[in-house]
Amino acid sequence: AIGLRLQSINHERGTVMIRQGKGRKDRLIPIGERACYWVKQYRDLARPRLLDVPESDALFLAKDGQGFSLDGLSSHIGKLIRESGVRQAGSCHLLRHSMATQMLENGADTRWVQAMLGHADMSTTQIYTRVSIRALKEIHTATHPARRVQSQEADKKVETST
Repeated sequence: AIGLRLQSINHERGTVMIRQGKGRKDRLIPIGERACYWVKQYRDLARPRLLDVPESDALFLAKDGQGFSLDGLSSHIGKLIRESGVRQAGSCHLLRHSMATQMLENGADTRWVQAMLGHADMSTTQIYTRVSIRALKEIHTATHPARRVQSQEADKKVETST
């Protein structure tokens, strides 16, 4: 977020251009309709009131009207996380990790998560996006061979009772 500029977001295409992100590489990622809507609201309503330097093209501004520094944004996000009642300490990295984990839990392919995160090496993504035990149990229950056997036995019982 600290490197995002006003022109980084293409609202029509629903994309964000990350310049010099992970690995000092540029990448284009999607932004959801809901997030796009709220970024527009911020850009049009809140940002003009915060802007201290009119020629600044930083998208997200701190209270002083300047673009966020890395420490400033991390501190602000950490404060919001604590105020929200989330018990886990964290900052921007916690949001990034949560997004990646939830994408995987919702069925995203690891390669797509790797692209979103900007990781050059798949092993980095696999370490970074540990799947929760809840998701692992759901997959286990849905795909374990014993489930198929139980399903076939239930089908046989239905056939013999009719």
